[in-house]
Amino acid sequence: MLSLRMIENWPVPTAAAAVVRADGTVAGSYGPQDHRFPLASVTKPLAAYAALVAVEEGAVELDDAAGPEGSTVRHLLAHTSGLAFDEPRTMAEPGTRRLYSNAGFEALGDHLTKATGIPFPQYAHEAVLEPLGMTSTTLAGSPAKDGVSTVADLIRFAAELQAPRLLAPQTLAAATSVAFPGVTGVLPGYGHQRPNDWGLGFEIRDGKSPHWTGATSSPRTFGHFGQSGTFLWVDPDAGRATGSAPGAACVVLTDRAFGPWAVECWPPLTDAVLAELR
Repeated sequence: MLSLRMIENWPVPTAAAAVVRADGTVAGSYGPQDHRFPLASVTKPLAAYAALVAVEEGAVELDDAAGPEGSTVRHLLAHTSGLAFDEPRTMAEPGTRRLYSNAGFEALGDHLTKATGIPFPQYAHEAVLEPLGMTSTTLAGSPAKDGVSTVADLIRFAAELQAPRLLAPQTLAAATSVAFPGVTGVLPGYGHQRPNDWGLGFEIRDGKSPHWTGATSSPRTFGHFGQSGTFLWVDPDAGRATGSAPGAACVVLTDRAFGPWAVECWPPLTDAVLAELR
């Protein structure tokens, strides 16, 4: 895809990217596909997927108590537990504010470890990484931010997010729909959003502005970005004008921390990718 060549002009030492169609085929790629990059918060969708597998297996339930008093697994996944950003300190009543929280995902990992008797990194490996063949991906450390992966591996995850094999389609559909509608909060790097819509482990585009996806991204777009200069989005409506089955995903990994360069570079790339898909 010619659009991916825009990355050549980004102020980053190393970058890799791919666009994945709804049928799992790769529409285009850029850079070293097997280079391992820190994912930062792009770890969270992988951790959330493992949690959803645990729900389907009956090891946990979304309404299990987890985290601070009054909070559940669902609250932790949706960043509405009330926990602070990076410490287990309660800042709000569960369900009342969208407080983006690494501590919440760490509490989620602890809850799954206790419920399953399996350390969370091992559970995530057995539930998600191994079945998808993501052999270069590790989730050791914090389930909020310590994953390491490659574009080649995330292509497999992007395909799973468009045609799930590990989850029932209705489970994924619920996870990528708004949880706790109308809740406001700060989207890191982009300020206060009213509402600040999220699903269960996935941020939802809706009408947010400013945003890290494109101006032409559909409201149904979901995904995540990371402070290590990484992102993954899925747009179920991408390419709809072609007459073929709509939907596509884009994975971009870099080794430069998120900052003004990303705010400037990411949306035009997404818009160019979507235009080329159309």
